[in-house]
Amino acid sequence: MAKRPQLTGRAAVLAVVVCAIAMSLAYPIREYIAQRRQIAQLEQEKAREQAAIKALDDRLKQLQDPGYIKRQARERLYYCDPGQKCYVVMGKSPAPAKGAAGAPKKAAARPPWYETLWNSVKAADSGTGQKAAKAAG
Repeated sequence: MAKRPQLTGRAAVLAVVVCAIAMSLAYPIREYIAQRRQIAQLEQEKAREQAAIKALDDRLKQLQDPGYIKRQARERLYYCDPGQKCYVVMGKSPAPAKGAAGAPKKAAARPPWYETLWNSVKAADSGTGQKAAKAAG
């Protein structure tokens, strides 16, 4: 009895067919995976954009509130209602409001707009402004 070869012609043809099928499916599968990854990234970006839109909508509602606008005008621009006496003490930081002991402090508080304006006028008059320093240096 003759020993049969381990690799027959049928097995070789079957191996070639399996390899051809695997090679023909490799590219579409890779593209499918890349597209799924891109879809996931776009969904994350969509979620971020929707969160930003919601934040902007909330800000718009806040800015349409007359009470908020009035409060901001008083706090940031130091406006006063007609007939009301308002005082601004220059050179001192404002005392914290009652109940704000646990409130976090701002790292670098900006001075009021009128103080910045006055300082820029003084710097322009004396020639010590930023542009004068750049021109001299």
